[in-house]
Amino acid sequence: MSADNEHENSAETLLQSGQAWNGQHIEHYPAGKPEITVMKMTIPAHSELPWHTHPMPNTAYILSGSLTIEDKASGETKTFNAGEAFNESIDIAHRGFTTDQRAELIIFYAGVEGMELSIPLPGEEAEY
Repeated sequence: MSADNEHENSAETLLQSGQAWNGQHIEHYPAGKPEITVMKMTIPAHSELPWHTHPMPNTAYILSGSLTIEDKASGETKTFNAGEAFNESIDIAHRGFTTDQRAELIIFYAGVEGMELSIPLPGEEAEY
């Protein structure tokens, strides 16, 4: 950075979308007292999260590594790499998994007070 611009602000929009990674339209936010949650998650290499759903809009940003999201019903997958952001689906069963490297991500949840962030499918363990 040169001395001329070291004090200039910069901004980069990482994601602006009304759709989840799988094309699902985000229809509305949950009703109730708003509660924003920001979580840092680390998923080891060669790991998979349990099948789960989210009852509210949420967005993930990959800090390092890569994460593949898999839709349970369709089998559709999409891989996101460090520096990419994506909206997760709402009330649709999915999971994430890693391959040869761990993934670190920040997840932003737009929920309401008292709402669970992640709901495991019957017989599955909790995501966190």
